[in-house]
Amino acid sequence: MSTVPTLNGQVIGHAHYATRALLERAVAPLGVEFNQLLALNVLANGPVERAQLTQRITSTLKVDEQEVQRVLATLVDANLAQADHHADAPRLRLTDTGHAVQARIADAVAGISARLYADIPTDEASAAARALTVVTQRANAELAATPT
Repeated sequence: MSTVPTLNGQVIGHAHYATRALLERAVAPLGVEFNQLLALNVLANGPVERAQLTQRITSTLKVDEQEVQRVLATLVDANLAQADHHADAPRLRLTDTGHAVQARIADAVAGISARLYADIPTDEASAAARALTVVTQRANAELAATPT
């Protein structure tokens, strides 16, 4: 007889790391590291001010600005992103190569998601998404209220 696991950080972490490992394996041939994925996905929607992109990545990945600047530099060096010189504030945008790589990443994510979530009933997936959204909001609030 199996027991239903308790929803806690360990269970959530196991799911995150297992899924992340599948994604990292899928994108390894593209030469893309995990921390670059978020920036590429954000930039896929069009040019973004560098400060806004930095804030988005630091708040999502819980990394410092120095790491984000390193990630953005690697994207530029790999010709996946470039500075948008037609803007008032410094912005980055995807290059044609960046769009192609990001599209392959999106395909990999879609495939992984389809396989992993295939037989989970919609109501259960929705309940899990709501619960995890609340946990994320509460953790972010605690992080914001607590000095580092």
